[in-house]
Amino acid sequence: MARTVRFHEIGGPEVMRLEDLEPGEPGPGEVRIRVDAIGVNRAEALFRSGQYIEPVRQLPARLGSEAAGVIEAVGPEVTGFEKGQAISVVPNFSQNDYGVYAEQAIVPATALLHRPDHVDAVSGAAVWMPYLTAYGAMVEVGRMRAGDVAVVNAASSSVGLAAIHTATRVGAVPVAVTRTRAKKQQLIAEGAAEVIVSDEEDVAKRVLELTGGEGAEYVFDAVAGPGVVDLARAVAAGGTLFLWGALSGQPTPYPGFDLGMPALNMRTYTMLEIAGNPQRLRRAAAFVASGLRGGAFRPVVDRVFPLQEIVQAHRHMESNTQFGKIVVTAAH
Repeated sequence: MARTVRFHEIGGPEVMRLEDLEPGEPGPGEVRIRVDAIGVNRAEALFRSGQYIEPVRQLPARLGSEAAGVIEAVGPEVTGFEKGQAISVVPNFSQNDYGVYAEQAIVPATALLHRPDHVDAVSGAAVWMPYLTAYGAMVEVGRMRAGDVAVVNAASSSVGLAAIHTATRVGAVPVAVTRTRAKKQQLIAEGAAEVIVSDEEDVAKRVLELTGGEGAEYVFDAVAGPGVVDLARAVAAGGTLFLWGALSGQPTPYPGFDLGMPALNMRTYTMLEIAGNPQRLRRAAAFVASGLRGGAFRPVVDRVFPLQEIVQAHRHMESNTQFGKIVVTAAH
C-alpha cells in the first residue's frame, strides 16, 4: 500500500486526504515509480478547487503531475527506460488520468526524463515545469533573440525565475515585475536587469522609459484578467504578449481595440505545447540539461514539506509569499 493524496469534493486545501491505496501494476506504455519528491504547481490547486482549464471528471480524484523518483516496474511497450533508473516526471498528462501526490505512482512513459547523476530528487522535481514553460514560450515559440527585452510579470514564481534565467542565457534583457518591494533584491540577485514594483510604479510607463519609448518585444504574464490592458501598453509594435497563466481568475479582455489597434500579438501558452510533443520535448530537455550542467539554470526552492503536510504546502502556495518552487518529499 502507498500513501496517496486524493480529494473527495471540490474545495480548498483542506479537502485533500492521505489514503492508503494499492498502486497497481503499469499497463502498456506505463511505468510505476517510487516517488521521492513532488513539484507543487498552481495547476493542482486550480484542479482541486474546480477552476482549472480542465474540469474534474470523477471523484475521488488524484493530484500532481511533476515528480522525481526511481522506476520500480516497467509495463509492456515501454522502451528506453528500465527498473532502477532515476527519473523526473514532467507534466504532459491529465490529472484525471494520473497523479503523483503519492509514495508510489503509475505514470505514462512519455512523461519521463532521465535524471542526471548530479540532479538530486528535490531539484529533479522542481526544475522541469518552470524551465520547460519558460523555454517553450521564449525560445521554441517566441524565438527570442539576444538584445530583446522580456518583461516577466509575477516574476518571483518558479516560472518567473526560470524565465529570468532563460532570457539571460539567450542574451535577452529580463525585466521583472513584482507587486511589492519585498522580493526586489532577490529578483536582482537572480539576474533581473530591472525590477518594477507594480504597486508603486506604472509598469507600462517604466518599460517605455527603459526601452527609449519602443516597448518590450515580449511580455510574459501569469496573471491575466483586466491587467492585460495596461501590460499591452508595454509591448513594442509587432511584439507579443504571452499569457501563460490566469492567476487573477477574472475575465481577460483583448486590449487591442482599447489601445487603438496597435500591431499587438497576444497569445495563450501552456507547457503542454512542449511536453506533449516528443520532438519539442527532446529539444527542451537538451536546452535545460545543458543549462543545469553549466550552472546557468538551477531550481529555486522556496520550502520543502513532507507528504503528510500536503495541506500546509498548498496553503503556503496560496498565500503567494513564496519565492520559487514548493516541493513535497515522500519518506520511504
